[in-house]
Amino acid sequence: MVKKAIVAGILAGLVLVAIFQQFYKIEEPQAIEASKATTGIGAGMVAPNFKLKNLAGEEVSLKDYRGKKVMLNFWATWCPPCKEEMPAMEQFYKEKSKDVEILAVNLDPQNNVKSFVKDNNLTFPILLDQDGSTQQTYSIISIPTTLIIDEQGLILKKHIGSMTYDQMQELTK
Repeated sequence: MVKKAIVAGILAGLVLVAIFQQFYKIEEPQAIEASKATTGIGAGMVAPNFKLKNLAGEEVSLKDYRGKKVMLNFWATWCPPCKEEMPAMEQFYKEKSKDVEILAVNLDPQNNVKSFVKDNNLTFPILLDQDGSTQQTYSIISIPTTLIIDEQGLILKKHIGSMTYDQMQELTK
């Protein structure tokens, strides 16, 4: 009899906890303004310049894109959320590259990035952070992370996590 009462009490407690969690669930933000992020650089700051090689071995500098809005994305080939957003990034690039440039900084160049790009039919610029210095400069601790940089090189917004096509459109307005 005592065992049944204990089991019933435990089950009732678990049900109450589940109900409480459901009603007091805190939604995570879809986008985080860089100025409100707990780590890294903030909105209104000049995006630190970098020079990285693309898949063809050519050196690319962020400063080369002054005068154009940039969506700077940090990702890795092994990252499921990164893989999830790649088709949306490709669609966005095909439709919006006149207005917004995508620079996708790969953080695991030791893997076969060229094969990943080919298998996923990606045409936007892929840059390789060979030594992790750009990741460190931008204090990237979670991927994918995307920064929106305006035409003057100022960081406007920061998004942590994968994005849909609609979110990309909204962030780059």
